[in-house]
Amino acid sequence: MPKRWFLLLLAAACWFAVSGAVAQPAADRPVNVAIPVYLDGAPVVWGTTPKITAGRLVVPVGDLAAAVNGEVIYDPAAGTVRVEKKGMVLELGVGQAQVRKNGETVTWETAPLLLDGQVFAPLRSLAGALDLTVVWQDSPPAVFLQTGRQGVLPVVGTREKLQALLAEAERTVSFRPGEGDPARKNVQAADRAEIAPGAAPMTGGSGSGDYSRTNLQVAGVDEADLVKTDGEYIYQVNGRRVVVVKAVPPEAMQVVSVLDWGEAEFRPREIYVDDRFLVVIGSSGQAAWRPASGEAYRCPPFFRTVVKAMVYDLQDRGNLQKLREVELTGDYVSSRKVGPALYLVANKDLPYHILRSEDPAGLTPSYRDSAAGNRLVTVGLPEIRYFPGFTEPNYLLVAGLNLEKPAEPLQVDTYLGSGGNIYVSPQNMYITVTGYRQSPVAPMPTETNSQIYKFSLQDGRVNYRAKTEVPGRILNQFSLDEYAGYCRVATTTGEIWRTDEHTAKNNVYILDADLQLVGRLENLAPGERIYAARFMGDRGYLVTFKNVDPLFVLDLQNPRDPQVLGALKIPGYSDYLHPYGENHVIGFGKDTVTLSTPGGREPFGAGTFYLGMKMAIFDVTDVRNPKELFVEKIGDRGTDSPLLRDHKALLFSPEKNLLAFPVTVMEAPVEADPAFGIPRYGDFAFQGAYVYQVDLVNGFSLQKKITHLSPADYRQAGSAWYAGDKNVDRIIYSGDTLYTLSNAMIKAHTLDGFTEAGGLDIPR
Repeated sequence: MPKRWFLLLLAAACWFAVSGAVAQPAADRPVNVAIPVYLDGAPVVWGTTPKITAGRLVVPVGDLAAAVNGEVIYDPAAGTVRVEKKGMVLELGVGQAQVRKNGETVTWETAPLLLDGQVFAPLRSLAGALDLTVVWQDSPPAVFLQTGRQGVLPVVGTREKLQALLAEAERTVSFRPGEGDPARKNVQAADRAEIAPGAAPMTGGSGSGDYSRTNLQVAGVDEADLVKTDGEYIYQVNGRRVVVVKAVPPEAMQVVSVLDWGEAEFRPREIYVDDRFLVVIGSSGQAAWRPASGEAYRCPPFFRTVVKAMVYDLQDRGNLQKLREVELTGDYVSSRKVGPALYLVANKDLPYHILRSEDPAGLTPSYRDSAAGNRLVTVGLPEIRYFPGFTEPNYLLVAGLNLEKPAEPLQVDTYLGSGGNIYVSPQNMYITVTGYRQSPVAPMPTETNSQIYKFSLQDGRVNYRAKTEVPGRILNQFSLDEYAGYCRVATTTGEIWRTDEHTAKNNVYILDADLQLVGRLENLAPGERIYAARFMGDRGYLVTFKNVDPLFVLDLQNPRDPQVLGALKIPGYSDYLHPYGENHVIGFGKDTVTLSTPGGREPFGAGTFYLGMKMAIFDVTDVRNPKELFVEKIGDRGTDSPLLRDHKALLFSPEKNLLAFPVTVMEAPVEADPAFGIPRYGDFAFQGAYVYQVDLVNGFSLQKKITHLSPADYRQAGSAWYAGDKNVDRIIYSGDTLYTLSNAMIKAHTLDGFTEAGGLDIPR
């Protein structure tokens, strides 16, 4: 979207746009303007006042060069200026649009000129030549400059400015919750990663010996999960509790500690574990009453939600001591842990009734840090920045802390906007949100776009860097990736139900370190949408689907010219793609069938139907002719697994040829409904873990089905089943022992033969 801003010229209210079309003063005379310009947050002091001339804002070259510690050499006779700054040399000539930087010539739209005995140059061109980032603010008029590669954003500042921003957004944007297709929204907003050529390792960690880790996207970037292990102990989120179990030896498993919040408002959601710390992340909320302005009665209650992170010392696992607690107002989006640095992302809604009230309480977010006195800190409007063109009226909070620096306070940055999916590399965080912009005459959205915000990460500190927008909507975290300094993004535009030019199409965009577009691959698989994406080094893989599943293999070696190498069309689709070495990919999804009658007439209910779960190993050794090497199908229509929505439910160890995941299996007594000929929903048959041996010679070999349900549970289940305490939701291993976990129990089996080696009923 082009950046536009307006400037009041003297008393005449002459406004101009950054793109260049502006109102001109009479006779095109230079006019002094008192517009504030900030460099790294501090106002630039001008020796000579900036001016508007030829429709552009021009500033004294010497003043701005001096502000960035540049040395200026002016030759009045020749009308030239030479600026030297840390190895950079900029050469300007009065009246000459050709400018030389480090010996290379570039052309500016407006040439430098001599005014009041000083050489002036257009601010945008001069700032760019001095390696400054420029952000233009329209109301009140201001310019923000930033040194280095760090981006800058305008501030909200006042209540009136906040109201104006929300009113503008409401006129141009259709606010919709979530990311991508709401029916298939990923339950956990997480993200993609740089993993060339395979996935982040799932073994090793802080403890001794050989044990599994959470299925991560990026090596070195930990993700919170329901279950963690350090090889000797298992840590599990279990309802409103976190349970710590000594799991080795398996025949003597015992609970050594329980963090129980009971009836308290707090509910744990995910955990991190390393050598020293257990971090529990969760949410709490309560109804609150707010007095109505000028009235004797009270307004209806609103629900105040808070994201909390609690840090515990693991020195004595039998007596866990809380070291620190931080909280952010809002809803939990996601988190990451890079070494000792913990990063939290939350969204806080902006209730309109508060904005319209004279009572300012609750208008802006707040946070608390026990390491900084545990007082509630309310973020003021002058501290809140906004993303120009933001798509949702929320506050986005990005927080960071270093677990090994307990005296260092929590850093919290607040933005007017929102976040959906996030992707984190060891150096950067990308937060995305989907916007739906409406035509002023059409009742339905005519444009869908994904806004991407980039932040740098360093030792628990978070800094905003850049923002961009690409067409289409992002499915989930695996639609993003960072590799060799470039960000790759996969999106879907249009709608699959349309048959005109607005039908669904799929795209890949490649962005540089400043989120500038350098390459694109558009209009893949018209009429279909992305169901899964994975980026692996110089390659990318997309699964699109409507009636059949095309697997696209993409060549991303040249970021400026991405290409389709090959495609494979097969029945079914994949929800999740997992790397298996350099030349193979495992897909996890659903089998499908498409029904129709001869002659083109379709019976009632004909079309494409989901069947049971499907796994496939794809061979991409010949990138132009990918092959489906092995296929495994599980159950019938209605079969489901958490793995199809949450990659962290997968246990995969190529070294052990081990693959396992939780699954609920439904089996149909007959293949089709006798009345309509369509596939029948199955009856409940199994819930638990499917454990496979997998290799490139034999494919998938089912080794064991492990359930926590008793025979009586199966007899009582009937044709359906629900998510009870005995549902297995994670599988891990330590040494030569496999552990399956539900809220009710832990079972241990040997990896050699899968005989039962121990069990533990978790007390309630």
